[in-house]
Amino acid sequence: MASKRIYESPLDDGIAGFVELLRDNGVETYESCEGGPGHAYPEPAVRFYGTASEGFRALAVALQNALPVSALNRHWQVIDGEPVGPQWELTFTRKAGPA
Repeated sequence: MASKRIYESPLDDGIAGFVELLRDNGVETYESCEGGPGHAYPEPAVRFYGTASEGFRALAVALQNALPVSALNRHWQVIDGEPVGPQWELTFTRKAGPA
């Protein structure tokens, strides 16, 4: 039986299933949100670390497991006037179902 992971902040219920599936398949996630009013993101999203190929591997994991992916993004944030990244992000068309 797998042990339950402990996160710095609790996962939103509407993204927890996606995060756990990605992590169970070796995707190193670091930020997520179920999205919507009152949340940091407008839509469900998971950000993760990795080299240039990791986004495509994470996308393959998501699609092979029928996750409702709407986009795979690689972007640079500008923090204190300097670009930081690149960072990977998967966004989804809907929240995850109950775990």
